[in-house]
Amino acid sequence: MSRSFDPVQLGSIELFCKAAELGGFTAAAEALGVTPAAVSRAIGRIEERLGVRLFVRSTRRMRLTDDGQLYHEQCRQALAQIEEAERAITGHQAVPAGVLRISVPTTYGHSRVMPMLPAFRARYPAVSVEVEVSNRNIDFVEQGFDLAIRLGAPPDSRLVARKLEDASMGVFASPDYLSRHGEPRTLDELQQHVSAQFVRPSTGRVMPWVFRRDGADIELQLDSPVRVLEDVLGCVSFARAGGGLVQIYHFVVAEQLARGELVEVLQPYAGRSRPFSILYPHNRHLSARVRAFVDFMLQAVAG
Repeated sequence: MSRSFDPVQLGSIELFCKAAELGGFTAAAEALGVTPAAVSRAIGRIEERLGVRLFVRSTRRMRLTDDGQLYHEQCRQALAQIEEAERAITGHQAVPAGVLRISVPTTYGHSRVMPMLPAFRARYPAVSVEVEVSNRNIDFVEQGFDLAIRLGAPPDSRLVARKLEDASMGVFASPDYLSRHGEPRTLDELQQHVSAQFVRPSTGRVMPWVFRRDGADIELQLDSPVRVLEDVLGCVSFARAGGGLVQIYHFVVAEQLARGELVEVLQPYAGRSRPFSILYPHNRHLSARVRAFVDFMLQAVAG
């Protein structure tokens, strides 16, 4: 005889999955805003219903039993299907609403996304926005992000990429630095100057500087006593303080150029750009808030 499904069980299953993912009742309780006792009771009800042990408990650690691992995998897939169904429904909502979680790199976050958010919020006041400004890699499913903005094309075929723009690049220095060290006129003179080199978090390697000379694309690896990790905006701060040269996107230093804090050099060798794209999981049914943000960013950058 098959067991009937009690809708109350769904909440218990969610608590069980969270405890399995986080490795404990207390961690699951803190993540979901309930008490550890509530998590324990919920899992106890499931174990009583199934007639099996789901966890092996000790004073020092907790782990899933073989039955628990099988049950967790099946429940995780079932919850994912429910979430998919909810996304399909909310995708048809006329008014975007809910929490939108976005991950953006430091350059694009500070110079593009954050300045544009007030206009987005004014247009869609029912949408709450959580923005992680970081260069670290993310897992959409595990960390619950709706969208990410990244440099280049995604290596993950499960992600949809919509190009936002090809961001043009230039080389910049402060007037004070140029008055003391002179302005480089050719690419060969670059090595005679101090430059702030950015180390990409994804590779641990210095990002090459890119130029165009006589119609050909050129990449240069420069030796420098200054390297910046994690946040490329540190390179900009170094250049503004008169420390040396920096290669960065024009949109990042537009205000500093307008105020005369930085000056562009080597303009005859400019013309290179790098692409920024907005990414989201491959899914036919986007929520209204995700679609609204994607369309908003495409229009804002194009305009």
